[in-house]
Amino acid sequence: MKPHFLNLINSLVLIILGGWAYLEKDAPTALIPIFVGAILWIQTPKMRDGNKNAGHIAAALTLLIVIGLFMPLRRELQLHDTMGIIRSIVMLGSSVFALSSFVKSFIDARRAV
Repeated sequence: MKPHFLNLINSLVLIILGGWAYLEKDAPTALIPIFVGAILWIQTPKMRDGNKNAGHIAAALTLLIVIGLFMPLRRELQLHDTMGIIRSIVMLGSSVFALSSFVKSFIDARRAV
């Protein structure tokens, strides 16, 4: 799959599941995935047009959200909140999958030079 398409899917997952978490928990930190997802969504058309800077911004934000999602996952595991665990794992999985696509595209671009 193309990195820009996976970026779009990841941004939608972060926005939707982050919004669900915010509505359920009413915790302001649940807004972080929503904001990151919105920024990733904005980067998608730029990535589709071949803008390398947009790809690097998306990869950096995705890496930060992957790192940042471990704390909520740990908290949900301690609270035994099944839906919270599922939300965190889905957001984490989507972000890791998108990040691996970015890395693969960066490697392929480097080899083409």
